[in-house]
Amino acid sequence: MSDNSQDLKNPEDEATVEQAKPENTEHHTESRAEEDQGQRRLQRDALPDKLRIIPIYGRPVMPSQITPLQITADWEPVLSKVANSNSKIFAIFSLGEKETDKDQVKADYFPKTGCAVRLVHAKIIGSELHLICEGLCRVQIDKWLDFEQESLARVVYPKTQEYAPDSPEAVEIRAYSMALYSSIQELLSLSPMYSDEMKQYLLHFNQNDPGMLADCAAGITSAKAQEQQAVLETIELLERLKLSMDLIREELKAAKLQDKIKGSVAEKLTKRQRDYYLREQLSEIQKELGLKMDDKSADAKEFEKRMKRLKPPAHIKERYKSELNKLNVLESGSPEYAVTRNYLDVVTTIPWGKMAKEHISLDKAREILDKDHEGLKDVKDRIIEFLALGALKGGTKGSIMLFVGPPGVGKTSIGKSIAKALNRPFFRLSLGGVDDESVIKGHRKTYIGSMPGKMVQALRESKVMNPVIMLDEIDKLSHSYQGDPSAALLEALDPEQNSSFLDHYLDEKLDLSNCLFICTANTVDPIPEPLLDRMDPIRLSGYIAKEKLLIAKKHLWPRGLKEAGLKRTQVRISDDVFIKIIDEYARESGVRSLERALAKIIRKAAVKIVEGNPNFTVTCDNLEELLGTAPFKKEKFISGVGVMTGLAWTAVGGATLPIESSLVHRESKGFALTGSLGDVMKESAQIAYSYVQANLARFAGKKAGEFFKKATVHLHVPEGATPKDGPSAGVTMVTSLLSLATGLEPKAGFAMTGELSLTGQVLAIGGIREKVIAARRMGIFNIIVPKANAGDVKELPQEVSTGVNFYYADKYDDVVAILFPSLIERQIKKEKLKDIELKPETLPLKNAPATPARAANAD
Repeated sequence: MSDNSQDLKNPEDEATVEQAKPENTEHHTESRAEEDQGQRRLQRDALPDKLRIIPIYGRPVMPSQITPLQITADWEPVLSKVANSNSKIFAIFSLGEKETDKDQVKADYFPKTGCAVRLVHAKIIGSELHLICEGLCRVQIDKWLDFEQESLARVVYPKTQEYAPDSPEAVEIRAYSMALYSSIQELLSLSPMYSDEMKQYLLHFNQNDPGMLADCAAGITSAKAQEQQAVLETIELLERLKLSMDLIREELKAAKLQDKIKGSVAEKLTKRQRDYYLREQLSEIQKELGLKMDDKSADAKEFEKRMKRLKPPAHIKERYKSELNKLNVLESGSPEYAVTRNYLDVVTTIPWGKMAKEHISLDKAREILDKDHEGLKDVKDRIIEFLALGALKGGTKGSIMLFVGPPGVGKTSIGKSIAKALNRPFFRLSLGGVDDESVIKGHRKTYIGSMPGKMVQALRESKVMNPVIMLDEIDKLSHSYQGDPSAALLEALDPEQNSSFLDHYLDEKLDLSNCLFICTANTVDPIPEPLLDRMDPIRLSGYIAKEKLLIAKKHLWPRGLKEAGLKRTQVRISDDVFIKIIDEYARESGVRSLERALAKIIRKAAVKIVEGNPNFTVTCDNLEELLGTAPFKKEKFISGVGVMTGLAWTAVGGATLPIESSLVHRESKGFALTGSLGDVMKESAQIAYSYVQANLARFAGKKAGEFFKKATVHLHVPEGATPKDGPSAGVTMVTSLLSLATGLEPKAGFAMTGELSLTGQVLAIGGIREKVIAARRMGIFNIIVPKANAGDVKELPQEVSTGVNFYYADKYDDVVAILFPSLIERQIKKEKLKDIELKPETLPLKNAPATPARAANAD
């Protein structure tokens, strides 16, 4: 065979058919069908008994079906002999879906029944044979004559059993034929995939040839190869009609579903086209009447309307006009149009020239602060001073307040109270975890998804140019490769620069000098020094028990009842219960744990009330049932030889810090430290250890001074899982070691704070207020502090210092005189030192020390 197409014709196919007369159409159709049937019988009788067999893969070829096929070029020799034969007939057998190379095909791979076909056309394209063949009838292999070379076999042609016209089987066959015929007609009307030849066949269908109908029906379906092979192998006519009927029904079901989906989609499309057409007509009518503009004109008109109500600076007006002109010449579908429109939307929503009218009244400010907050007298006084300066200057500009204190002490709520007192809008910006300077200064407007910074957002939301902006958690700023937000804040918070703050999105200068900035932090250590230099720190220490009681009664409890929809008469609670909750469940510096505990009680009470109890009373006896086991039971005060209580400052308030020393053995000299101590505390411990060794003989005599020569000492700070560091534990460590070495127990009821130098100087420390509150919380009212902190003690609020005895120490000898009087008496006798002051100083300042009764009733 050549690469050119070769048309193969059978002389029997060239017979012409006369044109039927219109008046005898029905008679002609039946005659033509009978003629075709007779011709096929003649062809079948003339079929050779030896055929060449070619396997295919996939769907089998059905009799009466003209099918295009593709096979490998390996079969070219076999097919060439078929093409050169007179009959051009060969057999095709389907081997299933899985393809196999010609060399690996075996004789037992072939199914029982195939289809005898006549070659109509063949052509080689590349490495494949493309052929068109016409199915004639079923064929079965009787015996292979040459399987390897010629693929030649003796074949037989199974015949269909014929029935008498009036037999029950013939009647059932005619019924199935008509049903199959109707189903095929319905399928053809639903699906456009079937050719005109199929429709012509149905026009010439003869009920006397139902076998061809069954084969044709199976061939036009999309059934699987094994299902069509089952039809091909079914010789008995009635069973074959049933199988074909099942396949047509499945095909008809799929076609109906497809037609339903197509109709639904078409209906939706038609409705959308109709709606679109009507909307376009309506739009054109509205434009003609002047009732509507296109999107671009509407946007421009809206921006002009907004800008007329504002009073922007000259440079903003120029930029606005430039961007508006650009908007008018751009196509509404272009990306640049969206960028320009968004920019104009931002510019026209900034409240240029609008100011909230301030009402600075010190009496009103005091009333608001006292109503919203308990205690914090020094903080309130500082705020009143700030407002007084604003009243004299005619506005609160310049100073930036930084509220520093532990969580839950009211830093954010104080900022809200200041905004309320000034009659200004309040905007809160949380800076915790922010590591991108674009949060503060915005993105370039050319970037996808760009937006202005939070300063512009604050002005847009507050709708005035002078809101109160709270920068919350400023100590938790971070930085990354995207920039340092703390550096970006320098421009916003500097009174000398923020009148020309540059937002990257606006790309124009923005005046923030009228804004009042208030910052909050738990500690100032992480805040960069240049940023901290622009702020005025105001410290908020923790609340004492008395203040927490008032906060719970006036604020937390009423608010919790209101949120739960309960009345005071439904849930009763006494002051004793509040005090127990404060002492045993909420001992931290703030009031958040207290608020959570009260909310839990209200939830438990709500359950009781819903279950039918008219009211519920909270008592000290049922408190543990409501809140569970108290995490802070009344702690046992640790005392004894080698034990001393220190005071520490933390980011969440003050805390007591007991320090213990113990003699391990006397086999060798050594010093061990435990308790998760930081580098500073480790150095303080080494200084304390060296100082005690150097001065022990002076305090306790030469014999006692040899205590550390062959002694391994262990110094421990309890709660080892909690990291500790700071420069205020030196005096406490020395006292613990001195007590261990002398065997004397320090005077009970004392706590201390202060750092020690190698020469015995007691150095100043910070956090006095927090430490005093922590001592009061533990029931300690005798505190030793460095003499350098006497000024800090005098500045303490009266509610913190009342009833507390403060002992000042300039040198460590002063501490020894207070806690170990027997050592001082011995030293006085020996060295006749009389210049050590033994009397405490008490606030309010008095000459006499506090009496035990007064100290016991201090809180």
